[in-house]
Amino acid sequence: MAVAASNIVKSAARLPRDRPIAVRAALVGERLHLRGLAEPAQGLGPLVVPAGKSGLAMLFRYGAVVMFELDNDEQRDFLKNLRERIEHPLRRGETEDTLILLAGKQSEGATLEGVRLEDYSIARLQILATVLARSVTLAYYESTVAAAFDQIEPLARELELRRGGGKKLRELLRHIGGALLVQQRMTGRVEIQDKPDVLWDHPALERLFLNLGNEYELAERNTVLERKLALIARTAETAADLIQSRSMLRVEWYIVLLIVVEVLLYGYDLLARLLSA
Repeated sequence: MAVAASNIVKSAARLPRDRPIAVRAALVGERLHLRGLAEPAQGLGPLVVPAGKSGLAMLFRYGAVVMFELDNDEQRDFLKNLRERIEHPLRRGETEDTLILLAGKQSEGATLEGVRLEDYSIARLQILATVLARSVTLAYYESTVAAAFDQIEPLARELELRRGGGKKLRELLRHIGGALLVQQRMTGRVEIQDKPDVLWDHPALERLFLNLGNEYELAERNTVLERKLALIARTAETAADLIQSRSMLRVEWYIVLLIVVEVLLYGYDLLARLLSA
């Protein structure tokens, strides 16, 4: 069902101004299929849809959902209705919660109480949603890579000490493959370091985006994650070289064994001829 732009504006207008607005970002799957939900008139930025009695949600193709002013039951119902559009749902997704407050005379940005915004315009909410969606996605990838990293180190040490056989090597490659898949998804889908598309229509909001990005340490966390992934990639190259070396050594031993067998057969044949003579 397509979402009319007027409905989106009305949903934003219904958000309360007299109290903080609860916001929850969640990574629900590897990808969201959004075709058929939006009208071309909506513009740039994440897809905005009305949700709950008086709230709204913003959807990202890389599997993140940011929900504004939805209680727990409304969140559950909204995600349930979205389930058929989720590709490879996550068993244990990541979530992040915050509150939005009107800035008034104070400056915009993240505070101990939540995030202060000058107003509740769709563009500002989209900027906040983009930062939260990237933060929750980074959190999921950080935990995934950390788990792979913890498994890779002992396996690599065993291989270095020549105690690891084919089973250990296959296990190492499985963990490496999972981490490299994370790298592919980050590069091809999330684009952590790129400016959000909504800034093309609202360049004045770039400062807000940069401030929120700094508060959530998006660039720093992405850099640390990339370094870990680079180390895992080098481990993958080393493991591949080790597999090749062991395969070549195994082939050489097979050749030596065949030569020994051939020599023994030739010696046996020669001895049989001498005895028969």
